[in-house]
Amino acid sequence: MKLSILIPVYNETATIEAVVRSCLAQAVPGIARREVVVVDDGSTDTTARVLTALAPEFPAELVLLRHPRNRGKGAAVRSALAKVTGDAVIIQDADLEYSPADYPLMLEPIIAGRADVVYGSRFSGQQAKRVLYFWHYAGNRLLTLFSNILTNLNLTDMETGFKAFRADVIKNIPIKSERFGFEPEITAKAARRHCRMYEVGISYNGRTYAQGKKITWVDGVKAVFSIIRYAIAA
Repeated sequence: MKLSILIPVYNETATIEAVVRSCLAQAVPGIARREVVVVDDGSTDTTARVLTALAPEFPAELVLLRHPRNRGKGAAVRSALAKVTGDAVIIQDADLEYSPADYPLMLEPIIAGRADVVYGSRFSGQQAKRVLYFWHYAGNRLLTLFSNILTNLNLTDMETGFKAFRADVIKNIPIKSERFGFEPEITAKAARRHCRMYEVGISYNGRTYAQGKKITWVDGVKAVFSIIRYAIAA
């Protein structure tokens, strides 16, 4: 089986090289080949320069795409999906909050043929998780609850940035969201299509806002409207 790792990136000079190297270094039972598709979503720092310097080291595994302006996570995922050639897909954030070392956990249900979609939960399992903001945690739990009510799922972490899919499943789900509305959209559309959805506990090394965390309460408000929109018309 071939794994495609999709990395949307925006202004992550400090971490993008380490993320790419870690993605390509992981040994995953059942995965014989892999590719990393990085979408530089209009970065204004030196992210593009770091990726260009890294590319010759992995000519057969690293695919680089670039948006001329910042369009958002959903748009970056959509661009990456147009290029993937793998049998399974993982969406990997570029900031090292989610560890590629958890790939075996994330992919096992798909490789075993039990799951179409797997979510990595920051709120379940025994793996180590950095303790950070209460209101960020509370907001995530409330958004997940609201999403579950409308989708009839029992997820613990709808907003997780760590999601895995059978490639044929996600490539056949039209993604409309440009930005962080991608998370509730893909959840609602997978539920509406009766995908076999699993959830596994993962490690989590959350960043502070001083370290570059980008999600704010404004994104939470927008997520509420996305949950309603895509639950009604998924």
